[in-house]
Amino acid sequence: MSKAFFQRLENNAHDDRLPLAEVMDNLCFNEQGLIPVIAQDDATKAVLMQAWMNREALNKTLHTRRMVYWSRSRNCFWEKGATSGHTQTLVSMSFDCDGDVILCQVQQKGAACHTGRPACFYLEVEPEQQQIRVLGDACPP
Repeated sequence: MSKAFFQRLENNAHDDRLPLAEVMDNLCFNEQGLIPVIAQDDATKAVLMQAWMNREALNKTLHTRRMVYWSRSRNCFWEKGATSGHTQTLVSMSFDCDGDVILCQVQQKGAACHTGRPACFYLEVEPEQQQIRVLGDACPP
């Protein structure tokens, strides 16, 4: 990844266009070749989940418009909803200012979380009470 590349973009004017391949070549993939991806509901703007992509998963997602992640635990590609039917269709994709996080606006069909909840971020921190509150019920399998 070229930090200098993204620093140069800070001076670009609104609506400037850049070749996608050039920007992707400068993304900050970690030592395992992965980059974090945040999936956000396009309609509600709720943050649904965080996962990982490698370069091939990123290309598959852009080509198919279906969210394809890299499963670190299974060490393979994971198309969201391929087995559950709870699919994510890519609406738009953005890279952050450092090129080290991807934000995807998606159309979510069904639950985003493997627990059956609408989103993975259902453990709400209550700092004053020094506790966690569970939001929403898990759907039965």
